[in-house]
Amino acid sequence: MNNPIKLIQKTFNITTDIIISVVKIILSIYVILSIITISAYANSTKAKQAILLDFNTGHILMEKAADTRMYPASMTKMMTAFMLFDRLKNGSLSLDDSFSVSKKAWRKGGSKMFVEIGKQVKVEDLLRGIIIQSGNDATIVVAEGISGSEENFAIEMTKKARELGMLNTQFKNASGWPDDEHYTTARDLSILATAIIRDHPEYYHIYSEKSFKYSGIDQPNRNPLLYANIGADGLKTGHTEASGYGLTASAINGDRRLILVLNGMESKRDRTTESKRIMTWGVKEWNSYSLFQAGENIVKNKVWLGSDASVDLITRDDVAVTMLRKNRRSLKVTVRYIEPIAAPIKSGQELGHLTIEAPDMKSLIIPLFAANDVAKIGILGRIKASINYLLWGGSH
Repeated sequence: MNNPIKLIQKTFNITTDIIISVVKIILSIYVILSIITISAYANSTKAKQAILLDFNTGHILMEKAADTRMYPASMTKMMTAFMLFDRLKNGSLSLDDSFSVSKKAWRKGGSKMFVEIGKQVKVEDLLRGIIIQSGNDATIVVAEGISGSEENFAIEMTKKARELGMLNTQFKNASGWPDDEHYTTARDLSILATAIIRDHPEYYHIYSEKSFKYSGIDQPNRNPLLYANIGADGLKTGHTEASGYGLTASAINGDRRLILVLNGMESKRDRTTESKRIMTWGVKEWNSYSLFQAGENIVKNKVWLGSDASVDLITRDDVAVTMLRKNRRSLKVTVRYIEPIAAPIKSGQELGHLTIEAPDMKSLIIPLFAANDVAKIGILGRIKASINYLLWGGSH
């Protein structure tokens, strides 16, 4: 006998100001089409391309032409450093290893670390020369030391970009030297910044160092946010005539970290004021809220003809959202699932989902899974349950 699905609604609080509405749906996939509300704040920036996101939740606070191709200039050097970080992590290189300076590296123009032709330079110094001094010469030393030539290194950089999910990026050199075929997007640079912080925390501190002295020349870190007292600790500036002034930056406030990419500004002053203004807005006006822990029971789903009367529905991962502080009271979490669910049930079986909604936020759909197996009862038990249902309307 088939038990008809009942429509039930109940509400309960999971945290202050957060209400969960529980609604049952019938045996079909429920798709919610959500509209991303982009704050008008993004349109007010002088940057031609921009994106601001929360590192922990991945939520985008604002964006402007974030998928438009642009020239990254010296922000390219984040990938050059990432290639070094990877090799340090897998043990194929150490900080004490050295690379030789070629004539090509020594002669390279633009910003320089001032390496000397024919000399051996330690990887540790080259990292700081690339990250802090933005040395074009240092990037070539690294490229040639790892791949034999800058051209081969650029191919490897592009391959790594694809692996990280930077699908709109192509590198033609290690420094960001102008080249029509050397491009990226603001979104792709945010992916790279996220990967650097996530995958190589043991080296990330270099991005916060404010100066580095090499060859008797002490040069400051060009990142303006490092001097703004807003929790900034990286990453990299960039500038060419074609790209304009750009910055990929990160700042941490409490347990929150924001990542910002701006590009296409007309001056250093614009880069400084815009990055500080937008990062400060992200810190003050937005916040992240933890809703559920991985494995936490969200709701009990009644089971039809099962060895257990119910099964817990859980999330596999922690669930947190980032939203404008003023919208917290409007946060709505909806749980949708079928009840009762017929046995047998396998642990990890997807049985429903959460929908999380709030103004100025893309709706999130989080799948819910069975916490454990529930076996189907035998023929005698099924007969008893059917009779019980006919007599009393019970579900088991």
